[in-house]
Amino acid sequence: MISRLQIRTTLAQIRVRRLVGDPTRGQILAAGTIIPCALGRSGVGQVKREGDGRSPRGRFRLLAGAYRPDHFGARPRTALALRPTRRSDGWCDEPHHRRYNRPITLPAPGVSAEAMWREDGLYDLVVDLDYNRHPIRPGRGSAIFLHVARSGYLPTEGCVAVKRTDLVRLLRRLGPRTHLRIL
Repeated sequence: MISRLQIRTTLAQIRVRRLVGDPTRGQILAAGTIIPCALGRSGVGQVKREGDGRSPRGRFRLLAGAYRPDHFGARPRTALALRPTRRSDGWCDEPHHRRYNRPITLPAPGVSAEAMWREDGLYDLVVDLDYNRHPIRPGRGSAIFLHVARSGYLPTEGCVAVKRTDLVRLLRRLGPRTHLRIL
């Protein structure tokens, strides 16, 4: 249950802006704090397609999140719905499958899906952005998240990624009414 204090202390909006000269890098602006971030390998675009490597331009709700319980001592603090990731968690990225851009249980023979339990730590802490969800349009992109960045802020496949410690700190200020705006 979310308390009134959590709702009052959560941010209404956080913004992502690209860095001049590098379309794959950016900054998250959150209540006077600037956090470096990685963007899609193809930069930011208005039109997104499955596999194009673009981070979608727009304003997105933060739906919920997940964390890898074996990599955290306790559930990270946030007003967002946050659940432990299971080894069988996946995300369907097959455009013509009925579960496209939704969670799926792995293994899923014959279905293209991204594993949410990863050994590289990128999804140790992940927040689902409300991209291509209402309605879901096949082929318009899937699995767009706010998640942990690779070392050196290497580009993502279309997500926004920050250093793990920054994401843990940022989560404390995020809630169900927070929007992420990619400029």
